[in-house]
Amino acid sequence: MNSSYAVGDLRVSDAEREPVIQRLQEAYAEGRLDEDEFDLRVQLAMTAKTRNDLGAVLLDLVPVPARPAAVEGGAATGEDRMLAAAAHAVAVPTLFVGPLVLMLLSGKRSAYVRRQAAEAVNFQVTLLLLTIVTFGVGGVVYAVAWVLSAVAAVFALTGQEFRYPWILRLVK
Repeated sequence: MNSSYAVGDLRVSDAEREPVIQRLQEAYAEGRLDEDEFDLRVQLAMTAKTRNDLGAVLLDLVPVPARPAAVEGGAATGEDRMLAAAAHAVAVPTLFVGPLVLMLLSGKRSAYVRRQAAEAVNFQVTLLLLTIVTFGVGGVVYAVAWVLSAVAAVFALTGQEFRYPWILRLVK
């Protein structure tokens, strides 16, 4: 068995041809190829036998730039991060009222603030229900809530998503 073949000399499969054809379709839609050249290149891709043949079809096309993963609705600004952190921090003295007000006022302009404020509201409502159901004994959990609220505020300041564990998510 001769193993002296270069990678480009290896035969291609239909699965390797499909992404090339998709890239040709994108280039045609972008206006980089006219109809005749598109048809010719698709024919060449379909009949390519080796990786070198297939690579030649896309040689002069600029690769599609990778899109960076962003927070849904755009990247969180410094103001968004501060408001999201405030939603978690203000929950300690005001329970669910403070985060709810922030969610209603600032959540319309920033999806990040809305998600973080809704998370804080859900956490505080869960704690309140726990306290009511246990006839006040669940109030001991509020000491843990202060620590979790501080951790959530730090996460929000750095622009990261934070999800409280084991809560009812009533507000979306």
